[in-house]
Amino acid sequence: MRLALAALALSSSIAAAAAPAPDKALHALFEREFANGLEESPERATLLGIDGYDHRWTDLSPAAVARRKARITRVTAELKRFDPAKLSPQDRISREVYLTGLGLAAEENAIYGALPFGSDDSWLPVSTMDGPQFTVPYIVKSMRFRNARDYDNYLKRLEALPTLLSQTEARMRSGMKSGWVGPRAALPRVPAMLGAFAGADVTSTPLWQPLAAFPAEVAEADRRRITEAARRVLAEKVHPAFAALQKFYEQEYIPAATETLAVSKLPGGERYYALLARASTTTELTPAQIHEVGLSEVARIRGEMDRIIASTGFKGSFAEFIKFLNSDARFFFKTPEERLRAYRDIAKRADAALPPLFAELPRTPYGIRPMEAYEGDNADHYSQPALDGSRAGYFEANTNNLDNRPSHEMEATLLHEAVPGHHLQIARALELKDLPKFRRSGGYTAYVEGWALYAESLGYEMGFYTDPYNHFGALMAEMLRACRLVLDTGLHSKGWTREQAIRYFIDNGAGNDAFAVAEVDRYIVVPGQALGYKIGELQIKALRARARAALGERFDVRRFHNALLDDGALPLTVLDARIAQWIATERATRK
Repeated sequence: MRLALAALALSSSIAAAAAPAPDKALHALFEREFANGLEESPERATLLGIDGYDHRWTDLSPAAVARRKARITRVTAELKRFDPAKLSPQDRISREVYLTGLGLAAEENAIYGALPFGSDDSWLPVSTMDGPQFTVPYIVKSMRFRNARDYDNYLKRLEALPTLLSQTEARMRSGMKSGWVGPRAALPRVPAMLGAFAGADVTSTPLWQPLAAFPAEVAEADRRRITEAARRVLAEKVHPAFAALQKFYEQEYIPAATETLAVSKLPGGERYYALLARASTTTELTPAQIHEVGLSEVARIRGEMDRIIASTGFKGSFAEFIKFLNSDARFFFKTPEERLRAYRDIAKRADAALPPLFAELPRTPYGIRPMEAYEGDNADHYSQPALDGSRAGYFEANTNNLDNRPSHEMEATLLHEAVPGHHLQIARALELKDLPKFRRSGGYTAYVEGWALYAESLGYEMGFYTDPYNHFGALMAEMLRACRLVLDTGLHSKGWTREQAIRYFIDNGAGNDAFAVAEVDRYIVVPGQALGYKIGELQIKALRARARAALGERFDVRRFHNALLDDGALPLTVLDARIAQWIATERATRK
C-alpha cells in the first residue's frame, strides 16, 4: 500500500507539472558528484572503462570514510534546495533517484555511528562472498592493458594494494570492538581463499595474468622492466600483505566471530536488517511481509514443478526426480567446448526472438566466453560493457567443472545474464545519452535483478522451455529466487538455523546439496541482497498486468518494455510512478 501511495503521489506531481528545460545547475551537480564518485571509488571507473583511475584503490582510512559521510549530508541538503515542481520530468526523476540512494546511505551511517566505539565498518567486509580475494582479481580482469602506460598504472595499483589490505583489516578490528562481526559457522573457508594470493609463486594467481602475455604495442625493453617490477612488488609486498590478512583472519577474526547467524542479533542489527530489506527491494516491505511473499511463491512454483514432473512420465518422488536431473548423463557435456557451443546456440535463438518484444534494442554487442579456471565453481555471470561502448559485454560461462553443470539450467541462465536480461538492460541504460551518467551507470538490486528474473520468464514468449526438462530448469531458477525470500528472512529475522535453511532449500528443489550449502552461506554473510530479485520481478509483472488492463487492445508489449528500460535502473517506487505516467500518456496518444 505504501509503495502504491508513494508512486501515486510522485506520478501525480509528474503529470501535473509543465515541462521546463533541463536544469543546468542540477546537471552540473550530478556531473560533479559523478566525478567525485570516481575519485572516491577508482575501481568503479575501471569497471566503466574510464581512463585516469587505474593506478589507485578506494581509500578506506577513517579520514576518507568521514569525508564521504560528510559529503552525503552536504549533497542531500544541496539537492533538496531544488524545487521538484520547477524541474522537468526527467530532472525530477534524477533528483528522486539520487535522494533515494543518499537517504539509504545516511541511514546506514547513522546505524554505524550508534554502535559502541562509533564503528565505521560495513558488516563482514571479508567473507566467502566478498573481500579482496574477489574484488581485486575482478578489477584486474576489467583493466585495459593496451600499452606500457597501462602496465605502469597496474604496477602503481599493485604497490598500493598492501595499503588497501591493511585498511580492510583495520575496519574489521573496529567491528570486533563494537561486536559488529560475522557468524563463525560461515567463515572457515575464508583463510584458504586469502592464502591463495599469499604463496611463494607469484605467477600462480590472477594478479599475474596481465603479465603472461603483452600486446604488440609494448616494446621488449618495457616488457622486461614491467615483468621484473611486477615480480618484485608481488613477492615483497602484495603476497606478504595477503599472508598477513590471512593470519589475522584465522587467528583473531574467526575466534571473535559470533555464534549466532542472524545479523539482526548484532548491536543495532534489527534496525540494520530492516534497512537492508528496504535497500534491496526499494520498497517499504518488512522482513515479515517478505517472508510471507516467499512462502506463497514457493508453494505456487512447487505446484508447477510437480505438474512438469508428471508430464514426463517419471514415476519416482520429487527428490528422486531432482537426483535424476543431477546425475543422468544426457544432461551433462563431456567437454568445455560443447557447453560453450550450446550456450552460443541459445544466444542466437534469444537474439532472434527479441524484436517482437522490444521497440528499440541496444547497439552494444555481447560475447560469450569461458570463465577463467581460477574462478572454480562460481556461477555463470555477466561482465558489463564500458560506459563509452569501447568494451563489449560478456556472458562468462562456467566450463570448469562439467559434472556440476547440468544442461537443463542453461536456457534460463543465458536469458538472465545476457539477453533479454542483464546485457540488454545494462547496455540500453549505458546508451541513454540524455540521462545523467549516474543514472546510465547506476543500479538498484530490485530493478536490475528483478528485470533479469523477469527476462527469464520472457523465455516462454520467446519459444524457450519447450522441452520439459528445460522447463523444469527454468522453474528451478525461479524457485531459487523464491526460496531466497524465505531463507534470508528466516535466517536473519526468524531465528532459523543453518541446517534448517539448507533442508528447506533442498526439499523445495532449488538445487542439490552442495549448491544449497553454498547458497545458504551466501545469505548468512550477505544479508538482504537476495531479497531484491523476486520482489523486483513480481513488481515488474504487476506493472505489466496493470498496463495491459488499463490499455486493453492499445497495450503494446514492445513499447511497455522500453518504457521499463529507458529511464535506467530505478527504485521500484519511482518505476511504479513512471509506468503510471506512461499508461496515462499511452491512453492520451494511442486512441
